Amino acid sequence: MKISWPHMGSLEFVMGSVFEEMGVEYVLPPPNSQRTLELGARHGPEFACFPLKTTLGNFIEAIENGADTLIMVAGRGPCRFGFYAETQRRILADAGYEFEMVPLEFEPSKIPATLRRLNRLKQGKSWISLYRAIKFALSKAYLIDRLERQVLHQRYLDRERGATTAAMKRCYDLVWDAGTYADLARVEEEAFALLHSVPRGEREEIKIGIVGEFYLVLEPFFNLNVEEQLGDLGAFVERNIYLTDWLRPSGERPVLGHHEHASERLANPYLTHKVGGEGIFSIGDTVLYNRLGFDGVVQLMPFTCMPETIAKSILPLVSRDLGIPVLSLVIDEMTGRAGVATRLEAFTDLARFRRRASGRDPQLTLQPAF
Repeated sequence: MKISWPHMGSLEFVMGSVFEEMGVEYVLPPPNSQRTLELGARHGPEFACFPLKTTLGNFIEAIENGADTLIMVAGRGPCRFGFYAETQRRILADAGYEFEMVPLEFEPSKIPATLRRLNRLKQGKSWISLYRAIKFALSKAYLIDRLERQVLHQRYLDRERGATTAAMKRCYDLVWDAGTYADLARVEEEAFALLHSVPRGEREEIKIGIVGEFYLVLEPFFNLNVEEQLGDLGAFVERNIYLTDWLRPSGERPVLGHHEHASERLANPYLTHKVGGEGIFSIGDTVLYNRLGFDGVVQLMPFTCMPETIAKSILPLVSRDLGIPVLSLVIDEMTGRAGVATRLEAFTDLARFRRRASGRDPQLTLQPAF
């Protein structure tokens, strides 16, 4: 059994760490690329969600590299994400690929089946060892989230463009190589010291918040490196979703420091119920960003995503009521980097003009990144 899963931000650190600790063989899909997108778009239905196509491309490349067991989270609800596993299983089977799809469903009625599947995946290892492996992997994920937040907050000050991004790549390697909690504590100190050592210059600050569908927010290749582009344009950036937010069922946001219910309450004047995915949080967190003094919000949404389409239709009203600019970027396989770059440049100019006109204090009451 050679296990694989699709890319999604730093998820590979969690999954890879779990299987490394368990001594279970796995296959990392190749890094996301234009070929990944082409494969997914070629085999996926034209009307399908963009993430279904990109993760389908991950699966095809993983199978080509020897994977025979594919993991995908599944479930029910208004968001079509819950049906990805079965849809992708049928597409890949029809295309002639040999594999086993293992959907992991966490709604109460499906827990017994999920436990049976996990029992197979752990290949005879004890449940205690699986628990310990998951706990250590989540410690890595939480550290990566805090490192990524530091990068978002400091990239705009780089004296040499790309310096913080290069330092973060080294931090990823350090976290990946950590094999014990003692290693992780040492890596945490070393990684933050590395980020703080990046030479910084003086630059007028604007603050841009990112909201949107969780996969597209977390996956930089397919969101066209929006965070990096905004940083290079002089923006202090924050996003409303980190990987550990998605992995924790409690609704607590360990990096941003507030509960999902707080976001839902802020969205209530505009949207009074959940619409699937992150739709209601895209609304509520835009209100939150405005209260925190941000100068603009970028919404990232895959083409045909129902929850984010609902949010996109409401955000102009939020923008008008609160006076905060909102840019919605709808991304699919046809989206061009140059067009997105032009829109982001114009948007940051607008946000900068708004800050100058308002004369607001740029200081925010945000939690420290470490």
